[in-house]
Amino acid sequence: MTFELQEEYIELYKLLKILDLVDSGGDAKQLIEHEAVQRNGELETRKRAKIRSGEIITIGDVTIEIV
Repeated sequence: MTFELQEEYIELYKLLKILDLVDSGGDAKQLIEHEAVQRNGELETRKRAKIRSGEIITIGDVTIEIV
């Protein structure tokens, strides 16, 4: 899956919500808090991490390339 940024960055929990990977922002925050999200191959636990172009986000078997 590919996500095209319209701004300089997007906060991680907002990205998950926009891509309909969760039902709400609260669900996104819980997913991140429960260590289910990787950023560029490393665990990411910051809900408001600034995701920028060129990064790879992985949640289970879903991979998102940020362009």
